[in-house]
Amino acid sequence: MNLKIVHKYIQNFIIEKSKSNVDINTLILSGSPFTEITIQELAQQINGRRKAKDKLPLWYQTKNIYYPPILNLEQTSSEATALYKSELVSGERLIDLTGGFGIDDYYFSKKVAQVIHCELNAELSAIVAYNFKILQAENIEVVTQDGLEILTQQKTIDWIYIDPSRRHDSKGKVFFLEDCLPNVPKHLKVLFSKSNNILLKTSPLLDINAGIQSLQYVKEIHIVALHNEVKELLWVLEKDTNQPTKIHCVNLIKGVRDVFSFFLQEESLINPKFSLPKKYIYEPNAAILKSGGFLSVAKEYGLSKLHINSHLYTSDEVIDFPGRCFTIQTIMPYQKKLLKKANITKANITTRNFPESVASIRKKFKIKDGGQIYLFFTTNSSNEKVVLVCSKV
Repeated sequence: MNLKIVHKYIQNFIIEKSKSNVDINTLILSGSPFTEITIQELAQQINGRRKAKDKLPLWYQTKNIYYPPILNLEQTSSEATALYKSELVSGERLIDLTGGFGIDDYYFSKKVAQVIHCELNAELSAIVAYNFKILQAENIEVVTQDGLEILTQQKTIDWIYIDPSRRHDSKGKVFFLEDCLPNVPKHLKVLFSKSNNILLKTSPLLDINAGIQSLQYVKEIHIVALHNEVKELLWVLEKDTNQPTKIHCVNLIKGVRDVFSFFLQEESLINPKFSLPKKYIYEPNAAILKSGGFLSVAKEYGLSKLHINSHLYTSDEVIDFPGRCFTIQTIMPYQKKLLKKANITKANITTRNFPESVASIRKKFKIKDGGQIYLFFTTNSSNEKVVLVCSKV
């Protein structure tokens, strides 16, 4: 960590270049204009500031922030998801076993009296400690040591937070908790000996049922999407709980939260209603699609499903729904002649329970992406392949 980077004239250079369209590789080839700073160090700061602009606006707007390598920024939570996460914890003390760049811990520190940030990477740990001082987060202790070792030195703690590494030396990207570092299922006994509450962040690619089988006492699962893209799964574990697991589907859009919650154990007990397409069609947001709560959402909003596997819903009256709503203009059987005759050259295409991909449909019918027309290629309750021509409500 080279603190000469925060000198005013060097910061001015970094800010200027980060706002420009200059290519980083071209910049590196031009060399550093400063004898005390390498061009690689400058490139790291410029890249970091560009990445932070949308993902970490507080860091971007704060003077003299020091950015880590871009991989650390890519792996960190966004401010929006970190803020949501912080509302799940409370109490006097929280320990983060896998601190990283510390975005989550900054927001935890607003809800918990003391936060312990553990990070094995000495360089990253130093950067985080420096940034916390800049951000005046004085109730966060930064420790450059293995988080599990630090945990064993504690008496009791209100919350343990873990964001296991999803990369493995021999397997590349992995999606099973047992293959992550630390191996949370393996260490559950130790973890629960120090705290009654564990908050675990995992990849959105982790299968929910597989996660429940690997973990014990899963009280809640929060599926968090940002602008309709699922970013993370949050697992709330409570020692010795016997409550049914509650799923919270959260979509964060420009400061607004779209939330739908249901109990996982009740999903299979629901008898859904089916119908041919009515006046309106509904597509659930990405968090609900990840959750598997396809029958629960139909029951909650009084909607009929098009097909048990289509995950599209319909009604004659427009309702406020956690997802997108469309007015059906035309319903066509999936026949090549009919689609050609419709002469649709530009449209937004979605497939649900349909044998062909969006790419193959675009190629076959020469339909460009975009415009005001929305096409849903799906299967209806009569098991027929149909195309719904829609406009957005």
